[in-house]
Amino acid sequence: MPPAEVPDEVLTTPFTDFLLRNASEDRPAFTCRTFPGPADHTLTWPQVLARVRGVARELRRFTRPGDRVAIVARQDLDYVVAFLGTLYAGLVAMPLSVPTGRTHRARIESAFADAAPAVCLTSKDLVDKVPPAVVLAVEDIGPDDTEPPAEVAMTDPAYLQYTSGSTRRPAGAVISHRALVASCWQTTRCYRADASTPLAGWVPFFHDMGLVLLIGTPVFLGSRSVFFTPMEFVRDPLRWIRLLADHPGAITAAPNFAFDLAAEAAGGLEAVDLSHVNSVLNGSEPVRAATVEAFERAFAPFGLPRAAHKPCYGLAEATVFVTSAGDEGPTVTAFDGGEPRVSVGRPYGQRIRIVDKEIWVSGPNVADGYWGRDEVIAPDGWLRTGDLGFVHDGELYVTGRLKDLIIVDGRNHYPQDIEATVEAAHPSIRRVAAFAVRDDRGEGVAVVAGCTAPDDGSVETAVRRAVSAGHDLPLRALWLVRPGAVPRTSSGKVSRAAARDRWWGENGRHD
Repeated sequence: MPPAEVPDEVLTTPFTDFLLRNASEDRPAFTCRTFPGPADHTLTWPQVLARVRGVARELRRFTRPGDRVAIVARQDLDYVVAFLGTLYAGLVAMPLSVPTGRTHRARIESAFADAAPAVCLTSKDLVDKVPPAVVLAVEDIGPDDTEPPAEVAMTDPAYLQYTSGSTRRPAGAVISHRALVASCWQTTRCYRADASTPLAGWVPFFHDMGLVLLIGTPVFLGSRSVFFTPMEFVRDPLRWIRLLADHPGAITAAPNFAFDLAAEAAGGLEAVDLSHVNSVLNGSEPVRAATVEAFERAFAPFGLPRAAHKPCYGLAEATVFVTSAGDEGPTVTAFDGGEPRVSVGRPYGQRIRIVDKEIWVSGPNVADGYWGRDEVIAPDGWLRTGDLGFVHDGELYVTGRLKDLIIVDGRNHYPQDIEATVEAAHPSIRRVAAFAVRDDRGEGVAVVAGCTAPDDGSVETAVRRAVSAGHDLPLRALWLVRPGAVPRTSSGKVSRAAARDRWWGENGRHD
């Protein structure tokens, strides 16, 4: 696949140079939308730079070059300032979530143990809830007009992107300044974005998709970012759709499950105009053909072009971006009479190859390694993603995860396919995790499924019959739980590893 090349002038320009250029114009930079209301809170580019300089000034009081700075803050303007201030100071940012819930607290503690941050930037009301470190409340840091940016090499670490942990213990992928600007260029080139293009959404900043699209790319372009919190999306998925209508030409992104939630809620949408939406990126988890169809049915009456829906593929170790659909929109193909598969498009500014069914990636956006580990991310310049796929007519199709592959009686089964079968078996099924288990009968398949119906036996019967008919597999175990109990990673994906550990382990059985 011959890709476009990232220009040398991009790969040699420090990220903070783009911020300095933007501050020469008094234009809106970042807007945080809050609810109820809604109410918009905005910083202009000069205001962003002044606050970033203030954060850098304070960080330099407690750090040395190369120190890590954890960001454990709410998704608001302070998070933006904290991240950019850390890079401006020449330090290594650790974008993390707020410490709510057992899973998020465990991830934060794991990251602190992994990278030993010298300082933690946080929200004022979270100061007493973060792990021990020098803790600074971003709201209390005043602006500065003179603090200079640090001199950094393009190969220096900019931040640590902690992986979602869907298949392994979270690890901090080391993203260099070079990889960050390369990924921003790839995004803007793919979607033909410029300084007039709004970037909009709600995906969390501690996730690579939210960080690069809603913070990195606006700085790179000098465009405007408009965002709200993931919790506000969950409370009303149509807030996402209204945001796009409010900002014509917007680019946005979300995992596949968000498209399902928005389509289900579409009946409550008032008259809005979506005809000017640039791109709605669907990535971070498998893109389902049924979702593509449902989203189109739901929002075509409001003018949303089918071509605006752009399935894509990426991973933390590639900063975020690998492939995406282009102007053609989603391509759905049924191979050999099987289930329809959705293409995730073509690469921009990098290369991909398929080796023994595994997707390999090479490009300037690939991470250098994992923090504190000898593991090489891209030996010989190629990142082994661990994802399975194939190329057809020049487009990439992702079929599964190498480490999640289930082998029963010599036959390979992708958990995504089994999960799709379970979801289609009964209308009350909402989220599903399928995974391999092992006992004295050898390897088998178990499923944890979120279910909204009473447990009268009919749902279990429907699921077991569907899996048996569709995959010629008996389920070794099936647990029907409330939908919210199916464990998810920090990015919203189903965590098969956590589901296996919790349910198979709780029942006294282990791989």
